[in-house]
Amino acid sequence: MSGQGGAKWRFASAANRDLFRTDPEKYAPRYGGYCAYAVSQGKTADIDPDAWAVFEGRLYLNLNKEVQEMWEKDMKEYIRKAEENWPRMLGKRQEP
Repeated sequence: MSGQGGAKWRFASAANRDLFRTDPEKYAPRYGGYCAYAVSQGKTADIDPDAWAVFEGRLYLNLNKEVQEMWEKDMKEYIRKAEENWPRMLGKRQEP
């Protein structure tokens, strides 16, 4: 299934796909699927699909497990910074 910005979504089951279709904003990863920590630093970075966390009902992806561990130590502050940075970064891919 293709999403906004040409993203390709893959699901473990048809039921998961159908649930996603009911409310994509709820289930889609934050920050366009880029590493949430990188966005908190004003950059973008790819992610490891095994490095993720759900916080307050939202999915956050990270570069790798090491970054994920750092992210989880102060998620609220990193999310605050990422929320400030993301509107300025939309559509601007930056290398970390």
